[in-house]
Amino acid sequence: MDYDPIKESLGRHFNRHPLLRKLFYLLLNILLLRAWHVRKALKKLSQTLPSSSKVLDAGMGFGQYSWWMARKFRGWNITAADIKSEQVADCNAFFRRERLGERFRAIEADLVRWTGTGKYDLVLCVDVMEHIEEDRKVFGSFFSMMNNGGYLVISTPSDLGGSDVHSENEKSFIGEHVRDGYSKAGITGKLLDAGFGKVSVSYTYGLPGSIAWKLSMKYPVIMLSASRLFFILLPFYYLAVMPFVILLNITDLNFSHAKGTGLLVIAENNR
Repeated sequence: MDYDPIKESLGRHFNRHPLLRKLFYLLLNILLLRAWHVRKALKKLSQTLPSSSKVLDAGMGFGQYSWWMARKFRGWNITAADIKSEQVADCNAFFRRERLGERFRAIEADLVRWTGTGKYDLVLCVDVMEHIEEDRKVFGSFFSMMNNGGYLVISTPSDLGGSDVHSENEKSFIGEHVRDGYSKAGITGKLLDAGFGKVSVSYTYGLPGSIAWKLSMKYPVIMLSASRLFFILLPFYYLAVMPFVILLNITDLNFSHAKGTGLLVIAENNR
């Protein structure tokens, strides 16, 4: 199933007014479990990062992580890169309207070919690497554009059911994915080969998170792909499932998992 057309349609609706865009960001932060895990990791890393850190949001998408970082960490300067020119333009316009343009800049870039515009203390890469075939090249670029002591944070599907693939005969739920997911050993090895000195990988989307993902993402996407008329019913659906999704997300966030359909990766440039 192609996911991008649905995302782009949602983005167009919520981009009509700054208040709608902020509401969209809020909903993404509540519904998407990976956002919970990423925010937790960034809060912890912020204690060791410079107060005036230079940050790269690699593959920014709608810009919700840049928005959260810009408001949470007032001294951070954020560069956001995305391959889609319309999202770059939308984010630049929105952040300027919100008077954050001095600390935020979005640029159009293909991460496979782009080598950065400076040195970063933190590189954030959420829901991106599963879309890129030449991942070793991108990992090498991330390493080369980071300051010593900097961190790379990645959220990506695992090979234990990521992309909703549970056997060799199944296809990815997301048609744009070039790989179903990474193993812990596989992504660790690639990052060490790229030059990173220390890599920590933990599972996300354990049993509670997997249930939450089906309620908050899989079933709505299936409905919307069947008919855009479900946009009318979507608010009522989310009002009904939201309490359960929040409870499941909190549970997933606060327990370690022996296995899960997602990975949270933190790699340190400590050469």
